[in-house]
Amino acid sequence: MQYTLKKSLGQHFLKDEGICRNIVKAVEEMQPQQLLEVGPGGGAITKYLLQLEGVSFKAVEVDTEKVEWLLHTYPQLKDKIIHQSFLDAAPPFEGAFHIVGNFPYNISSQILFHILEWKEQVPVVTGMFQKEVAQRIAAKEGSRVYGILSVLVQAFYKVEYLFDVHENCFNPPPKVKSGVIRLTKSIDIPAMRSEADFFKLVKTAFNQRRKMLRNGLRSLFDESTLTDELFTKRAEQLTVEQFAALTFQMK
Repeated sequence: MQYTLKKSLGQHFLKDEGICRNIVKAVEEMQPQQLLEVGPGGGAITKYLLQLEGVSFKAVEVDTEKVEWLLHTYPQLKDKIIHQSFLDAAPPFEGAFHIVGNFPYNISSQILFHILEWKEQVPVVTGMFQKEVAQRIAAKEGSRVYGILSVLVQAFYKVEYLFDVHENCFNPPPKVKSGVIRLTKSIDIPAMRSEADFFKLVKTAFNQRRKMLRNGLRSLFDESTLTDELFTKRAEQLTVEQFAALTFQMK
């Protein structure tokens, strides 16, 4: 039984067994009891994840052809595959579960935003991203790649950049390099008035990242508040903690 690769789904499947094992090792180090793989595709990582002892495993896959191929190749996946888009999925477990995936690069940002919606249940994420996206997630204030993803993810997770993955490790090779990162739920989440205010503030600030905050955030703050020297900075100069603290001064 064969399967085809679908560009429309951003499919680049891992073929380097050493990289697959390194990803699974990174997962195993965090001792998951329940584990969800996002986009198992051809099963490159899946076959090793299924060998983890004492782990309740599920996978979510949107591509019908890949679901059929996985069930044919790995019969032990029966009743463990959720056949839908991850972006439409509900949490597949009661209680805490870890997430792992070679995430489709064309929707990796949306995947992270969906994981943030589940953050109360997801203490650890180990994921492969386009290297540029992985670096953006891990970036600190002052960096030119520091942005919305950096702030929103780092408010709730500690980010570790684990290792690079060369494009030749995939079939077909993507036009970009890749990187594996691990997100671990933070113990000290910065105080904020509400998550809704925090998300709104961060997105508004970075949508006009070249402007002084004073000019880009007039809709969210009173004029008297905007006289504070902090508002002479640009969004990329503020720490996660500073964004969180500002929510208490919003209208």
